[in-house]
Amino acid sequence: MDIGFTYLVLLCVAAFCAGFVDAIVGGGGLIQTPAALVILPGLPVVNVIGSLKIPAFSGTGIATAQYLRKVAVQWKLILLVCTLAFCASFAGSQVLTLVPNDFMKPVLLVVLSLVAVYTYTKKSFGQAQQKSLAPGKEMLVAAISAISIGFYDGFIGPGTGSFLVLAFVGLLHFDFLKASAHAKLVNLSTNLGSIFLFLLKGKIIWAIALPMACANALGGFVGARLAIAKGNGFIRIFFLLVVVGTLLRFLYDVVK
Repeated sequence: MDIGFTYLVLLCVAAFCAGFVDAIVGGGGLIQTPAALVILPGLPVVNVIGSLKIPAFSGTGIATAQYLRKVAVQWKLILLVCTLAFCASFAGSQVLTLVPNDFMKPVLLVVLSLVAVYTYTKKSFGQAQQKSLAPGKEMLVAAISAISIGFYDGFIGPGTGSFLVLAFVGLLHFDFLKASAHAKLVNLSTNLGSIFLFLLKGKIIWAIALPMACANALGGFVGARLAIAKGNGFIRIFFLLVVVGTLLRFLYDVVK
């Protein structure tokens, strides 16, 4: 498919910015997805979303590799979460091919408003790891989060990384750096679930997906290195900015 060199460059710039933001605290889809929908208005939405899963996976993969070099991972927990998230994302992408998804946006608008207010007012939120939950409860909370956020990523997508960070910080009491590392692993699984479904359906446009994947990976590398170097305080500020950006985006979608 020939979309024109200028359009492809614009898509790659958006992919780099998305990879950079996503590596730090998630939410890169808020840059990449709207940009692609604006630049490619003639394509079916499902094809655009399906194609964007490839750069999302590449950027998250590069960022994950950087985090794993510096952050200890709870592998027993993460294997359960990633498996459930993969299955839930596959199901969400299947639903995307069948029904519209606009009804979710008012709900997300309310949730993001609460997240932004809470993060801003609670200065200690995510600054240090708090007392861990009991193992059984931790697994249950993680499983519920994986299924709900995984389905959302397959179905709608933008903001998934931020929701995962929020779940690990707010529900499992991780600090922001550890939460970001674990969120990246789960996000890899949700992207894989969607990619598997979209491959089966033949919805991925590789002429768009592959160049954007390279740009997103570069952004992910730069963003992850910056987040690791700056630590929790920097990630908290970036988290707030991304949540507010997500909030404004959904507000626009709801009121337009």
